Amino acid sequence: MYQQIADALREQIATGAVGVGDRLPTEAELSEKYGAGRGTVRQALQTLVNEGLVVPARPRGYFVRERRPMVFRPQEEFRARPYSEEMDAFVTEHSADGREPHQSIDVTIVEPPADIAKRLNLEPGQLAAVRRRIRSLDGEPFNLNDTYFPLSIVQDSEIIRPADIVRGANQVLSEMGYRQVRAIDELYVRMPTPEESKRLQLGAGTPVAQHVRTGYAENGCPVRVAVSILPGDRHVITYEQERDPEDADNA
Repeated sequence: MYQQIADALREQIATGAVGVGDRLPTEAELSEKYGAGRGTVRQALQTLVNEGLVVPARPRGYFVRERRPMVFRPQEEFRARPYSEEMDAFVTEHSADGREPHQSIDVTIVEPPADIAKRLNLEPGQLAAVRRRIRSLDGEPFNLNDTYFPLSIVQDSEIIRPADIVRGANQVLSEMGYRQVRAIDELYVRMPTPEESKRLQLGAGTPVAQHVRTGYAENGCPVRVAVSILPGDRHVITYEQERDPEDADNA
């Protein structure tokens, strides 16, 4: 029964019958309409909360959430700006403009997890510096970005200071002789860990995308692993591809 109630409310939201900011019927009204107990109705409403469609504002009720996803563009590090007109139009449509951005930064020296150490070609016991960031819009956590660097490379640089680097950590690496010329991207879709749920204030049932980028210097040495955690209800992941005009058309 709770699934039927959730399906009906979800359909009303999808069709615009209930608009952004509108209050859903109260628990009592839904109980009467569907002949269901209050516990069943709460389960249906919680399902929509977990999907990111509504937000609870007790004691006033449940309201349809405004969905304004942040655009995440994995290509942007190595591409000149502006992008193509089409990409610029897309970014403008999904822009975070008008919302107040904020990020917190913490830097620690760690023995990295085994998967990170493997990507950085670190031996057991070798240390890494990790810059942990939580990025927020209008006070809501939007994503996590934990970036690992071999400590032997960055230990005397501003990368290990817990402050924003205006010109970017990539530029700092370049200035130290570790310019990144290529990267390997990995994308995973999964449920969050308890720590990620806590840092991102996620409701139960919200999946995340995990983007892992390993950056390599000209000599083939891995110099950085960036791990971004993107809640599924707050992001659109966008790639732009352009075919080399000299390539044969194999489509």
